[in-house]
Amino acid sequence: MSDRITITGIRGFGFHGVFDHERREGQEFIADVELEVSTREAARTDDLRASVDYGDAANRVHAVLVGEPFDLIETVAERISAALLAMNGVQCVVVTVHKPSAPIVVPFADVSVTINRP
Repeated sequence: MSDRITITGIRGFGFHGVFDHERREGQEFIADVELEVSTREAARTDDLRASVDYGDAANRVHAVLVGEPFDLIETVAERISAALLAMNGVQCVVVTVHKPSAPIVVPFADVSVTINRP
């Protein structure tokens, strides 16, 4: 069984979307991530260097949310997963990207995409 570091509600204002107004005006995006890691050595030594720095992970997620615009939140999720998997000690990730202001014409609370990557 693996250990997990979970960070929820990472917010960033980005310009992702297929419509011109989304690219022009932007909107808030929210990401939740689960990092599969081993915490045994960190717990044994009480040393951050033996763990995955969740502050660094959150910064990487935020950088994607506010960075280069993409048409699809599927692509945003994929870029976030790649940024997290590049971190030493991260074995796999679950990434959910929320687009609560998506251009949907009926009332809705949220739309999101969740991906799992080894």
